[in-house]
Amino acid sequence: MCGIVGVVSSQPVNQLLYDGLQLLQHRGQDAAGIVTMDGSKFHMHKSIGMVRDVFRTRDMRNLIGNVGIGHVRYPTAGSASSPAEAQPFYVNSPFGIVLGHNGNLTNTEELQQDMFMEDLRHVNTGSDSEVLLNVLAHELQEAVQGHRLTVDDVFKAVSGVHRRCRGAYAVVAMIAGFGLLAFRDPHGIRPLVFGTQVGANGQDWMVASESVTLEAMGFKVQGDVAPGEAILVTLDGEVHTRVCTLKTQFTPCIFEYVYFARPDSVMDGASVYETRLQMGEYLAEKIKTQYSHLKIDVVIPIPDTSRPSALQLAKKLDISYREGFIKNRYIGRTFIMPGQGVRKKSVRQKLNAMSMEFRGKNVLLVDDSIVRGTTSREIIQMARDSGARAVYFASASPPVRFPNVYGIDMPTRAELLANGRTDEEIAREIGADAVIYQDLSDLIKAIQEVNPKLTAFDASCFDGKYITGDVSEEYLARLEGMRDGTVPVVSSPPTRQMDLNLASSS
Repeated sequence: MCGIVGVVSSQPVNQLLYDGLQLLQHRGQDAAGIVTMDGSKFHMHKSIGMVRDVFRTRDMRNLIGNVGIGHVRYPTAGSASSPAEAQPFYVNSPFGIVLGHNGNLTNTEELQQDMFMEDLRHVNTGSDSEVLLNVLAHELQEAVQGHRLTVDDVFKAVSGVHRRCRGAYAVVAMIAGFGLLAFRDPHGIRPLVFGTQVGANGQDWMVASESVTLEAMGFKVQGDVAPGEAILVTLDGEVHTRVCTLKTQFTPCIFEYVYFARPDSVMDGASVYETRLQMGEYLAEKIKTQYSHLKIDVVIPIPDTSRPSALQLAKKLDISYREGFIKNRYIGRTFIMPGQGVRKKSVRQKLNAMSMEFRGKNVLLVDDSIVRGTTSREIIQMARDSGARAVYFASASPPVRFPNVYGIDMPTRAELLANGRTDEEIAREIGADAVIYQDLSDLIKAIQEVNPKLTAFDASCFDGKYITGDVSEEYLARLEGMRDGTVPVVSSPPTRQMDLNLASSS
């Protein structure tokens, strides 16, 4: 999962991009990068780390221009944590293009083979985002009929990307001397929203992963980029939009509403905060009907994502809602930290239990989800150490039983606590007296209560149904092998003499 932002403005965009990335920091803590464009020249700075650590005053001064894109990175399956993997990526032909990508391609290896043998392009990292950039560059080169690039050429190139790429991708890109391009995959799996404001010398445009980025900086949200749609803002301020594929099937990622998105964002017409309130409503109803034998004295959320659900659940059950954990704001989100050891160590640094809220009570802890169980196990033990008599654990989402292959770092089935276990076995594993999961049908209804137009979702981590239709058992096994090191990370095909001769002729 990553965060992306792009701006076309009547004034310098470096501060707007920096502030935008700060607002998207929850979507990625591994690396950050900004590229601005001044005329036809790109200015780039990117590195490993949080936004506040990557950019210094001298870096910001060098990011000149009124057009730019930014990216915060969250590493996915098989990706390395190195400056080379930080985005945006750059390619110099044709025209010069930079690109930032949120999501994950599911046919990366196939694309790399085609790229090397047919497109005559080279990819230097294991990142599928660099592959996506080179696909776009090749399609743009194929689309241009003359020496002058046109709007139709750009949209034709995006159509080529949709034809060749599978998986999830929300993209911001810049074409040197031409403008800002944003597009979303035909399933609309990853979010992308756009908006405008009246700037100092004209109309400004912004596109970003979440609406909060626009609203916090004075932009008025115009809407979400539709599945398969591309938006092009040229340097002279013209805005063009087009759906660049004949077939779309709108299935946004349901886990965005559960965990990743900020509660003050609106995604595809649904307030994230309202959907989480509804999750609490449905979860409370399940407790009423199926777990009425539990004697619950207090409802306590695991900060921060689960607060709306826990609050509404407590209200519906007429049980006291209390804050029992104090969060250290300077520790990152444990779910998106690479490595089990780092996640486990950070839990106790991140949360501290207040004994007065636990001592002698039957406590219902509410979290957004249970993925690996590391955080849940540590938190339950903290509640017991603080004197809780009984600890029940409720998840606002269903059991995570399957890998997510569309940009969320949960690729190994063995890591997923719920995979192959019953609710009772899960409770024993994490040390709870009972575990209560949201039903998937209720989770879907919770979101549809807020926006009935959302009729289908990617819920593959809950139901194992991969909406792109190309995820096989072999694919999942390879992802797991890349994660545990038994299979090499995806890279360019081996070089042969024939390949060298072909490459040298380009």
